[in-house]
Amino acid sequence: ASPEQAALLRLCSAPLSAAELSAYLNLPFSAITVLITELLTAELVQARAPIVRQAVPDRSLLEAVMHGLQRL
Repeated sequence: ASPEQAALLRLCSAPLSAAELSAYLNLPFSAITVLITELLTAELVQARAPIVRQAVPDRSLLEAVMHGLQRL
């Protein structure tokens, strides 16, 4: 592996986006995507869709808005 790929592998111990990797390594996004593609092909890393943290608004927030509207 190249020095850049080795650095990517060290950073990929935790899930990171390509944009984050680009920023941490101070490399262009396009270079990161090429490096990641090579690592994916070699099956050294895995890619997955982003995790949606909270698709539905928090219930307490909705209740607070509802109560606020009822007081109008």
